[in-house]
Formats: sequence, structure tokens, C-alpha cells
Amino acid sequence: MPDQPVELTEAEWAIIKTIWHLEPTTAPAVQEALASQTGWTYSTVRTLMDRMTAKGLLQADKRGKVTLFKSAITQDEAQRGELLYALKHAFNGALTPMVQCLLESQKLSEADLAELEALIRHRKRRK
Repeated sequence: MPDQPVELTEAEWAIIKTIWHLEPTTAPAVQEALASQTGWTYSTVRTLMDRMTAKGLLQADKRGKVTLFKSAITQDEAQRGELLYALKHAFNGALTPMVQCLLESQKLSEADLAELEALIRHRKRRK
């Protein structure tokens, strides 16, 4: 797991989600997969992927004239980073108002609520 929380831009999210789905993969394959939703050219995708590699988000393996990319972060790490970013910036680090906002803005079933309660009970027992 990275030392710092992972923070991805909207463009990086599009790339990493595609890579998680296709990995290992090439920049042309990522560009093709994203073309209809983004309109990005190959050079745009390759530039983004090279920057993500430099940031430690992707790993690149050059095999002859082909570079294969795979993720260097997990989906859990990316999601955790996004959540911590929102907690820090939108809620000034206050967890309770964030959870309250989520509970009030989502349509939760009884099963959802039971699962959340079970997670809290489990967390209390761990301490």
C-alpha cells in the first residue's frame, strides 16, 4: 500500500479503470476502449499513461516495440484515497458529518443498514 493516499484526477480514473479491466495492456488498447467516451487521441492517452507511470500509479514493461502497462495500485487503494480526499477537503476531516451525509443522501435497504451495523460492531470488537 502506498505511504500517501492515492489521489487520481478524473482522467487518471478513466485510464486506471480501463487498465484494471484489460491488464496487462497497451496504450493503443486503452485509447480504443476509451475513444467513444472521451474522444482522446493515442498521444493523449500515452502521455497520461506515461505521467501515471512516473507517479507510480502504473508499471510499464517494454517488450521490443510494445509497452505493456499494468496497475501499480489496487482498486481499494484508489477508492481509499478518493474517500480520504473527500473527508479532508469536503468535511474538514470530520468523519461523522461525512457518514451522516452519505446515510441521508442514499436510499439504504434494511440489508444495507444491517451490514453497516455489523461493520461497526466488528470494528468496536477489534479495538
